[in-house]
Amino acid sequence: MLEKNIINSEMLVHIPMCTHKEAKKVLVILTDEAIKNELAKYDAEVVYSDSFNIDDKFDVVIYNSDSLDDIVMANVMRSLEDKCGLFASKIVSFDENSDAMKKDLSTVAKNFWIAMPYKSDAGMMVLASKKYHPQADIILDRSDFIEASYYNTELHNASFVFPSYIQKPLTGIAKR
Repeated sequence: MLEKNIINSEMLVHIPMCTHKEAKKVLVILTDEAIKNELAKYDAEVVYSDSFNIDDKFDVVIYNSDSLDDIVMANVMRSLEDKCGLFASKIVSFDENSDAMKKDLSTVAKNFWIAMPYKSDAGMMVLASKKYHPQADIILDRSDFIEASYYNTELHNASFVFPSYIQKPLTGIAKR
């Protein structure tokens, strides 16, 4: 069985990196070695930090935590490129705490054109975008050739599909 940390890292990295057309600068908050290993597969400048005390703009911000609130999102918005930035984060699972997930998704969604939860065998995450749609704009020249243990193109698309008992309550909160 594959370690949850590897699954988490691959899904937190490859979903945004295979969605953004040209992610050249990436900020990772609260990183680990598995995330570093996955980002090493891309030609991008990556800044790793334990906080948002970085005075720069990034194409992609990856937040390796499910502790989302207005302060975190204000820091994400300050750090993210204005026109087509992408944000990926862990999020509380719907089955674990549906109210908390809805609250966190709402907190993220109010700042983005697209805010979609996605799942993996390691848990739930959210991708938020100012321009690119994670299913319509997937970069197949990247996603099809990534050497990964868990992630692949078909899983990228399927990770955004949920059963009705989850999909219906998120209607109006998730932005597709």
